[in-house]
This record gives sequence, C-alpha cells and structure tokens, in this order.
Amino acid sequence: MFSHIKVKNLNDFFVDRDSRPGRGVYFYRINGYTEEIGQFIQKYYEAARLSGVIIEGRIPNPDEKNLAYYEEIMGRDFRMNQEFISLSLRKWLPRMNDYQRGNVARAIYETLGTLRNSGKNDNMLKNAYIKFMCWLYYKFERIVNMLGENKIPKILYEGEISSYELQLVTILSNAGCDVVLLQYAGDIRYQSLDPDSRISDKLVLPDMREFPPNFNLKWIRSEIQNAVSNERLYGTKPQIINCTNAWIEGKGLDDLRKSAAARGDDLKLFYNCFYRINGVEDKLTYANELYQFQLELTNDDRRVVIVDESIPKPEMDEIASVKRKNYARQDEMLMDLTSNIQYTANIELQRTMVKAFLDVLLIEAKTADMNLNKLTNKAVYMLCWLRRYQKQLFSNWKMPAVSCFIHMGPCQDENEALFLRILARLPVDVLILNPNRSAKCCVDDTLLYEIDLAESMSMTRYPRQSADVQVGTVAYHAERELDGLMYQDTGMYRNYQYDKAVSITLQTMYEEIRILWKEELRFRPNFSTENGVVTMPVIFAKVSGVKDGIVQKYWSSIKELMTEDTLVVKNVPYIDSTAPNPMKVHAVEFFKNGRLQRRKIRENQNYSYGFLRDEVQEHIFDKLQLLIESRVIKGTFENGTEYTIIATILNMPKEIVRLIQKFDFTKKNPKLIYVNTGEKMISLEDSILTAFLNLAGFDVAFFVPTGYQNIEKHFNKRLMEEHQIGEYVYDLQVPNMALVSSGTRPSWRDRLFRRV
Repeated sequence: MFSHIKVKNLNDFFVDRDSRPGRGVYFYRINGYTEEIGQFIQKYYEAARLSGVIIEGRIPNPDEKNLAYYEEIMGRDFRMNQEFISLSLRKWLPRMNDYQRGNVARAIYETLGTLRNSGKNDNMLKNAYIKFMCWLYYKFERIVNMLGENKIPKILYEGEISSYELQLVTILSNAGCDVVLLQYAGDIRYQSLDPDSRISDKLVLPDMREFPPNFNLKWIRSEIQNAVSNERLYGTKPQIINCTNAWIEGKGLDDLRKSAAARGDDLKLFYNCFYRINGVEDKLTYANELYQFQLELTNDDRRVVIVDESIPKPEMDEIASVKRKNYARQDEMLMDLTSNIQYTANIELQRTMVKAFLDVLLIEAKTADMNLNKLTNKAVYMLCWLRRYQKQLFSNWKMPAVSCFIHMGPCQDENEALFLRILARLPVDVLILNPNRSAKCCVDDTLLYEIDLAESMSMTRYPRQSADVQVGTVAYHAERELDGLMYQDTGMYRNYQYDKAVSITLQTMYEEIRILWKEELRFRPNFSTENGVVTMPVIFAKVSGVKDGIVQKYWSSIKELMTEDTLVVKNVPYIDSTAPNPMKVHAVEFFKNGRLQRRKIRENQNYSYGFLRDEVQEHIFDKLQLLIESRVIKGTFENGTEYTIIATILNMPKEIVRLIQKFDFTKKNPKLIYVNTGEKMISLEDSILTAFLNLAGFDVAFFVPTGYQNIEKHFNKRLMEEHQIGEYVYDLQVPNMALVSSGTRPSWRDRLFRRV
C-alpha cells in the first residue's frame, strides 16, 4: 500500500516514484486558482491523458449490460475476504501483475471493511463490491496494470465527487496512483464526506482566488488544440530569435547607438531594443540631440525609418494587394494570410517575420471583444505596413544587422501599437519618442522598456535636416509651459489648439437660434474636447413662414444673424449644376473601394486646396468621407451621386474655402444663411454643400417664407430642425440687406453719440 505524501511545489507531481520521498503518491484537491495552478492543471491534464484517467462529471453507474456481462464472467458470488477479492481480480482484470493485484485487493477489502463498520449489511457490501469491479473494468482498466510502477499514473477528477467515487479513487490512490480533484465550487461538498481531510490534502498557495468563469477541462482541451494548431501555423521556424532589451543598460539613445557586435555574440540571437522615452532631459538641446542621433545611425550604415505622429494608414491599393479569402476559422485565416509575407532575399528573415506576425496576432486574438472579422482586418493592416517598410528596413539584410524604426510622438492607434510590437520581434530597434509627458501612448508589451525624463515639451516632427533643428530659448519654453497650464482642462483654448472636430446638430426652439447664433462654440450646450477631438454643437435649421406676416421685421431678424463670418445666399441656386467643374472628370479615380484616395486628390493638378493648412485639408477630407458614408444624399451608391458629392466639395466657392481656413473649432463658427423666397428648387449641389458644411461645423439656416420644400428633395432623411414661425408669404424680393435695419434696439451709447 502506498502512503500519501505532501508536495513542496507542483512539479513534484511529475517526479517518478523512485525519486519521491518515501516513494509515496499525491492525493490533492484544488479549490482555487492562480496562474501557476492553471499551468499545472494543463500539464497534469496532458499527463492524465497519456497515462491516466480523466473524469468530467460523475462516473456512470453500471448499466444492465455492464451488470449482465459481469455476472456472465464472474457469477453472483461474493465473500468478504481479501483472498476472494484477489482471485476475482485475477479473472476480471488479467493484465494486473501479482503485486498490483495484491495492493488493489487489499485496498478494496479495507474500504469494504470501513463500510461494514459504518453499518452496511452484506447485501450493501456486495453491491458496492460489484460497482467497484465494474468501474475498474469499464473506466480504469487502462491504468490498473500501471499501478505501483516508477512512472505513476494520474487520475484527474473534475466536479463534486460522490461517496462511492471517492472510495474508488482512494482504492486506486492507495494502490499507487496520483489523484487530483478539481473543485470549482469549493470544498463544502467534499468536507461532508471527509471532514478531517484524512483521505486527501487541500492545496494551499499564496494569492489563490476563485476559478475564472470559463475555466474547465473543456477550455483546457481547446487551449491544447489551439497550441497544436498554432504549431502547424508557424511551419518551419527560424533558427534565429530576438534578444530584446536583455542587453541594454537603460541609457536611452546610447543603447541604440551600440553596434550589433557590442550588444552580444551569440550567433543565434539578434540583439534589438524596444524603447519608449517619455519627456526630455534638456529642452534647449533636445532637437539637436535627435538630429545628431539620426546622423550617427546613418553614418554607421544603419537603416532608419522615421514616422511623425502616426503611421500613415494603408492606401486602398495596398489593402487590395493582400491576397485573402473568406474565412470560417481563425487558424485558417492566419495560415492563409501569412503566405503574403514574402522576402525571398533572405528566407531566415522571412521565417522571422512570420513568427513575429503570428506571435503578436495570436496574443491579440485573446483580447476582449475580438472576433474573426476584426482580427482579419488588423492582420491585413499589419501585412500592408510590413510590405511598405520591409525594403527600407531590411534591404540587403544579414545577421546580426539591426535597423531602427522611430515613432515621433505617442502612439494613439491600437493598430499602430500592434505593428510596433511586431517590429520589436524583428531585427529592428523600435523607439517611441514622447517628449510631451502629458500625452498618452497606448503601446503595452512585456518587451517594452520605458524611461521617464523630468522635462516636457511639445514636438511633433522629427528633425531630419539641419534646417529642421530649431532651438528654443529658455523664455520660449517657459511660455510653452505656461500654455500647458492655461489651456489644459481649464475651459480656455489657445488659437487653433485642436485640428480634429466632429459636429452635432442642436435641437432648438426658434427663439434660441438668435441667442446661440453669435455665441462661441465652447459656450454652447454639449461642447466638449475629449481625446484631442472637439465636439461642436451647431445649428442646422429651416425657418418657414413670416412671423405675424410683418415682412420688415422678417428681414430685420435675418439681418441680426449676419456676422463677418456669415455667407448669405440670395440667388437660387448658389452652385449651378451646369457650371464648369474641373474635378468632375477625376471624381471616379478619387474614390475606390469606399475610400477617398487622398494622395491622388492632392497630386491632381486641378486640386485647388493645396494652399490650405494640412489639418484643414484633412478636415475637409474627413467630412467628405463621412458625408458619402452616411448616404444622406439621395442616390449615393445607387446612381453615382457619390462622384457628384466629391466633385462639388473639391470645387467649393472661394468664399466658403476661406471661411473653413480661418475656422477655429473652439471659437465662433462660420455661418451660412440661405434665403429662398420663390418656387425655384434648390440644386443637388447646394444640398450637398449645405450637408457638408453642417458636418464641417458651420451653422446653416434656411429662410423659406413660402414654406415650400427646398433642400428636403435631395435628402434621404430629415437633417434639419424646421420651425414654423408664421403665415406663408409669396413673391418676396430679397432687399439690399445693407439698407435693412437690424431691428436691434440701439444701446444708450449709440443713442447718445447719434444725438451729438
């Protein structure tokens, strides 16, 4: 009989019998979870699968067929003595040797004796004996001939064990078998069977907690299967691997300056680093230090790629070049997409790319809310960027050369973060420079090494040329710090502080239009600045009718809304459909696969917005893309209206473009007043323009004294708030607004000086 011994660590379970103290066995129950326990259970599951028995739920009671077979072979005889049990086992389980049979017979006899002492009669003992014999034959026959061997068999039981099941596994444990009970619901049920824990030991480790909700043997099987599938995914693995950051001294740029030979000499390793440096050491010398650093890398024949602020998103032609299919499974998708990773100049580097790609994507696949479609899109992005930069980073690459990828500014896009993590597993030094300490970077990786420096400064472009190096004075940097204090979460905003904005349309009463019209956006309800994006509450309204039928007051009310940044349209249409538009012939090539081809637009000789600030051009492109995607204009993606939208917005009148150029998203926004007094319908182009201006942040108000439909004809849904303010008046002529009294009561100062 085997004694139960205690573990010092979980690896003791996998030690052979002859190397164990007292050559004993382990019988433990596990009621809680740690990462170490999770790894142990997976390893123990594999051991039990190969040489043991795994029980999920209860062991089925012998059915009629089982009992009939037992009776046919063994008869119905039963005697309560060890010799009878041993002889029966010889006949029933012939694969056991005498030593194993003797241990099992003794263990069964002692268990039956315990049952007799507890008050069970001979008939009950016989039933228990037959149950044990059937279970041994039908459930445990594969291990009875392993009992007591040097390689100890394993039993893994999942769930709340019953009294007879506990007795049987105890028999097997006493005969030379390790047993682990997985009890997700805790120890209460077990304690009712073994109050003093005489049969088994309770595993106690520091920081144990409840099992995760999804943790069970079924989940473990899927993890093991995934691991097998993943091995198949990788194919031939590379002979070289990355040694990332293990060799660095934490000296920032000095570590990156080290030659490959000075980093390490193991021929199977390439020595790279993955750095994020937050803040700067000295504001006065920072720009020059970066310029000199890049110069040194270039002089050392290191390949360098630098991106400012963000990695440009893949173009549609880059995405289209990635070969892919429709996928039903994750492993199928990853295996197929890895075929896009080609680098015939160095097959070892190609294998390294495949491994890095799969390593990171398989980790990403386990994140919350991830699904196959989302993961596929991310994988395609990674492949586009790998193709784009591999020539710059790896042209003529040979071990142990290491190139350098510099991301200037914090990484704020999860796809970019994923790509940097892939690069960090290739022969590439990845450096994230975040001089502005208040800016957050979303890269998170176990390989990442981070340095925090005391000073903070704003710099968004890497100084590549000597002409780019601009050294600020102490006073200049002090002013920038003051800016940060004044304009960070204070409700005050620096001029053109933000370059990204989205609009929301306010629902108002008619009387509120006059109140809100001249207010700065930051004072309007629902204004916000979150994550560097301004939310602009704007007015988009149609005013039908004339209040009280008084025409003079009607024109005065419109005059009140006219500001220096207000464009008034009095002649319908504002944009004539037949007017020359040089962008019409190019509109088709500007839009492919549902995306604006921004680079092609900028390169076109007829593109007339090139003089605008880059952020203004991007704002126009963003809202143009949004207008098309929203399908608010009738005919979009049905009869080619999307191309009319593109041609119209890329050829806006000069006065509109100037208003967009000077627009500061936190201050007063530009306005459009559109007066339609007759029966002439607004053109499609005017409808496109006004819908675009609403998205771009303009206040737009239509004044229609007739109450007729005008802009609604070209919209798929109601975009504007309509206000019915009075009776309909027809055949009005728009007067010279300069001669119209504003209707605003003059101040006492105006009255005083007018008298003088």
